[in-house]
Amino acid sequence: MPRRPRRAGCVARPDAVISCGDMSPRYLDYVATLANAPLLYVRGNHDTDDTGYDDVGGIALDRRIEKIGGLRVAGLDGSIDYRDGIVGYSERAMRMRALRLAMLARVTGGIDVLVTHVPPRGYGDLSDGPHRGFECFNDLLKLLRPKIMLHGHVHMDYGIIARELRHPSDTRIINTFGFWEGEL
Repeated sequence: MPRRPRRAGCVARPDAVISCGDMSPRYLDYVATLANAPLLYVRGNHDTDDTGYDDVGGIALDRRIEKIGGLRVAGLDGSIDYRDGIVGYSERAMRMRALRLAMLARVTGGIDVLVTHVPPRGYGDLSDGPHRGFECFNDLLKLLRPKIMLHGHVHMDYGIIARELRHPSDTRIINTFGFWEGEL
């Protein structure tokens, strides 16, 4: 996000805190409060308990588009459904969710940033079931061409993982595992 101007001797405050999932609502509330910035989030595969999200005051991005800092930000929750009890979807179910989001984006002016928990298939994902990305995200990026896609889920300590990749749609795909701070 573009940053607010710095005052002499002060650290710039972000325009928003964006979570790509698997973070507790209490922690997200803490970070957003310290940053004095609005919170936007998607739920990850381990965010199965909705308790606390209503108290956070953030914006759940799942299948929504929000305008913040002059950018249109959209999101999709979850990962590949690899076992019971997670926030997970089959490729087919996610394709339907992604198509609904794409239709909304097309009639409301597109999106600048896509926030998901997992990456698109072949762009920062792994070959094992739990860490496989969604193929339909490739189609979504080709259709909507956002400037940036933010995702988490694939931990940097799982092997040689790129922090940033470029998709054929010219979208920058950024793995925010841990944290990522930068201009969008």
